[in-house]
Amino acid sequence: MHRPLPESFIPRDPAYAGRVRASFARQRAMALIGATLERVEPGCTEIHLPTRDDLTQQHGFIHGGVIGMVADSAAGYAAATLVAADAEVLTVEYKLNLVAPAEGECLVARGEVVKSGRSLSITRADVFAVRAGAWRLCAVMQQTIMNLHARPGPSS
Repeated sequence: MHRPLPESFIPRDPAYAGRVRASFARQRAMALIGATLERVEPGCTEIHLPTRDDLTQQHGFIHGGVIGMVADSAAGYAAATLVAADAEVLTVEYKLNLVAPAEGECLVARGEVVKSGRSLSITRADVFAVRAGAWRLCAVMQQTIMNLHARPGPSS
């Protein structure tokens, strides 16, 4: 499901991968649920989450809020791969469709940039439940990201 990105999706920061991985390492919420950042490419990231009983809802499926967490982070970090070294990203909104129960050994959230803009970026994420090697789409998300550019300090 990974689609080729336009040539215009060239990272503005040659060290984007290290910056994105360092930011993810500071994400205490991702550490809390046991998520790992497995893939970082221009305009695309992938987060893996091993299934645990304490992440499920009353029917035994991974809770929709947890699915939203990994989708939000995967798509947000995809946007972060394309911003300048002194910029950051922040989610403005997202729409999550849960299309199948999330059950299996792990979840994989694949975030991709749809459009990278100066102020706003549009991203998407597909979340898959992996069971016995088979990937089943369980959620689709579209997101708007605000690009936070560094502001010059006070002049002397």
